[in-house]
Amino acid sequence: MAGTIGAGKTSLTDILAKHLGGKAYYESVDNNPILPLFYQDPQKYGFLLQIYFLNTRLDQIHEAQQEANSVLDRSIFEDALLFQLNADLGRATQTEVDIYKELVNNVLEEVSDEDQTKTPDLLIHVRVSLDTMLARIKKRGRPYEQIDQDPDLYQYYADLNARYDAWFDQYDRSPKLQINGDEFNFVEDEKAKEHVLALIDQKLKEV
Repeated sequence: MAGTIGAGKTSLTDILAKHLGGKAYYESVDNNPILPLFYQDPQKYGFLLQIYFLNTRLDQIHEAQQEANSVLDRSIFEDALLFQLNADLGRATQTEVDIYKELVNNVLEEVSDEDQTKTPDLLIHVRVSLDTMLARIKKRGRPYEQIDQDPDLYQYYADLNARYDAWFDQYDRSPKLQINGDEFNFVEDEKAKEHVLALIDQKLKEV
């Protein structure tokens, strides 16, 4: 899966894993010791947060390769997008971003082709509008994500959401599929869920 905060990646990961009879792997958020610190002091903890995510994601990818029909709720390839935005907003340095990107490329180069860990079979991008994104962030209620507590987060969320379209258009590491999360509320609408699953099934047959 790929998508901005609040897009519904985790929900669709759960739905799709059950549909495929596979195992779901979730991003380390609620038990992430660095994330709350990052929201308190992004400049200090931004690079450490990216390294934490990279480390945990690599562990998940290697484990997922041992299972059939594994579904991961965030792609390793979009982390650089988030970190670049933090640098552009002054929450990290460009040097840190460049080092991180080089590290990711070097790590992926070390992975053998036989392992097939470099790319997913299919990348699914859940696209939502800014309004939907903000509503879902507010609904799930994580204190450190709330604009009421940090008004600067609004611009961060707006910029992040806007950049995902360009990121998805440029993504070419694997087959890909975009789901309109505004049009298809696959969490609360059974018909929407079935439609989204049908779209994914068709794409999987093609690839």
